[in-house]
Amino acid sequence: MKNSNYIINGILAIAVIVLFILQFTGRKSSMNPSETLGFVTDSTGHHLPIAYIRTDSLLTNYKFFIDLNDAGIKKLEDKKLDINRRSEKLKKEILDYQQKAQMNAFISQDRQMQEQNRLAGLQQDFENYYAQAQQEIAVEQTKMNQQLQDTIVAALKLFNMPRKYELILSNTGTDNILYAGDSYDITKEVTDFLNARYEQLKK
Repeated sequence: MKNSNYIINGILAIAVIVLFILQFTGRKSSMNPSETLGFVTDSTGHHLPIAYIRTDSLLTNYKFFIDLNDAGIKKLEDKKLDINRRSEKLKKEILDYQQKAQMNAFISQDRQMQEQNRLAGLQQDFENYYAQAQQEIAVEQTKMNQQLQDTIVAALKLFNMPRKYELILSNTGTDNILYAGDSYDITKEVTDFLNARYEQLKK
């Protein structure tokens, strides 16, 4: 018990001596309030070589994407219009067949069977065309996405040459980044760079 009292008294004595030295040598504690609470601040003001781009905002304002998207929508609308025309034509022929069958307008059973087989062939052709059209739409969408990505990546390499970022992130809403300082957001700077480059390439 006495030994433990000696140890405690020794520690207290050392603490008093340290405080005495600090007080009379004019040395102040270097810890700021945030550090005493367990937070460390970057007093140097330096930024990490990292930035991020708000993808949704970029695509909304990137002229190349707008033009590419408009062209893609037109192709999609043309394809859907063609599908609807073929579908309506097939429906009309099927309805015509049904009316003739109900009115016994076919001159023979064989003639009715021939017409039925012909319509079945048209139905199969339409289904094949529809499946092919859906596949073409998916391929076109993938191609557009790849073209957009390649364009942005290639432009970012040029954009980054004088800036020397080690990492540029893509963010939509808060999908990847929950918080970052405004100084790390280079969306407008990149958008302006991309649009200026696109305008030059169009000339």
